[in-house]
Amino acid sequence: MKSYLAAAIQMTSVPNLEKNLVQAEEFIDLAVHQGAELVSLPENFSFMGEEKDKLAQVEAIAKESEIFLKKMAQRYQVTILGGSYPVPVDNIGKVYNTSTLIDPNGQEIAHYQKVHLFDVNVPDGNTYRESSTVMAGQQIPPIYFDEKLGNIGLSVCYDVRFPELYRHLSHKGADILFIPAAFTAFTGKDHWQVLLQARAIENTAYVIAPAQTGVNYARRQTHGHAMIIDPWGTILADAGEKPGVAIAEINFSRLEQVRRQMPSLQHRVFI
Repeated sequence: MKSYLAAAIQMTSVPNLEKNLVQAEEFIDLAVHQGAELVSLPENFSFMGEEKDKLAQVEAIAKESEIFLKKMAQRYQVTILGGSYPVPVDNIGKVYNTSTLIDPNGQEIAHYQKVHLFDVNVPDGNTYRESSTVMAGQQIPPIYFDEKLGNIGLSVCYDVRFPELYRHLSHKGADILFIPAAFTAFTGKDHWQVLLQARAIENTAYVIAPAQTGVNYARRQTHGHAMIIDPWGTILADAGEKPGVAIAEINFSRLEQVRRQMPSLQHRVFI
């Protein structure tokens, strides 16, 4: 398989759907003009705001997010990951935190509803209760098998703390692990990079992690540092702390080399 460029977009999404989609389009355009063929957006790319505001607008957010992703993929003739956006669950007042992969024809080729919900009292004084508005997904993340892009596994943010999910993806053949996120600034400074590198190293796979950064609303501050990491754990690209794009090569010769040098996937006793 030939090498290609992938992009992990970094945004500061806010409680304004239109502004976020404009920002996302600017960075998609930038990534494509730098040669990216696989482009990824972060968790909550189209809306980050108070939970009550998200629920009040969820029908529009879900509809416009889907239309936007399909339009961008067709316009730029690339495969796009919509890191996540809320999709309403019928009649219960909650949403699925949904990640969607769209091909260059504008067709959905994979989707995943986040299974691990972030219900945490962070030591900086903030409390997060994702389950108050989000319904946990019930399905194991899918692998999308692509002859050109490789075997792609999906996940979202807090999933990164659950290595068994990624072990399942690697067991099913994943070459690339998507980890779109809106990691908190407090936890991100200590855990974000090391967790991403661990998932890449232990599964000898590429990790592509688009991210939110900066102050999104009120006291909600995200860590940034969207990254692309190779199967050895080497950071190939890091977007830093400002909105932007991390771009790096997905090289299948490198993938095969690392898996020959460190054949840990073949030595597993437990799956």
